Amino acid sequence: MSEENNNLGDDIKKGAEEAAESVKETAKEFAEEAKEVLDSQDNKKILAGILAIVLGSLGVHKFILGYQKEGFILLGFSIIAYVLSCFVIGVFFIWIPGLIGLIEGIIYLTKSDEEFYQTYQVGKKPWF
Repeated sequence: MSEENNNLGDDIKKGAEEAAESVKETAKEFAEEAKEVLDSQDNKKILAGILAIVLGSLGVHKFILGYQKEGFILLGFSIIAYVLSCFVIGVFFIWIPGLIGLIEGIIYLTKSDEEFYQTYQVGKKPWF
């Protein structure tokens, strides 16, 4: 009986070691995937920041980040402002979407990669 218990203990120990190795490998794969996601978010951060500064009035940076509704709001506001500029009143509104884009571009580029990811990808904060 005691020999059977020893064999059973060895089998349990061997199974636990195999399970620990499997968990280590899974954790390593998960860490690599998380790093790839953060690396791709860094590229998205830079792209969104530059587009916000250059084409901010058209809302292109919002579409890059996946905020379609907010992108259409900026685009629509810009189009209406340009149309109304023919009647002079739109001249007062043309600068607003561009200013929003400039501010958001600066904010995007000054945030750390992790803070940008948590704020705009996980937290889904659409404005500023």
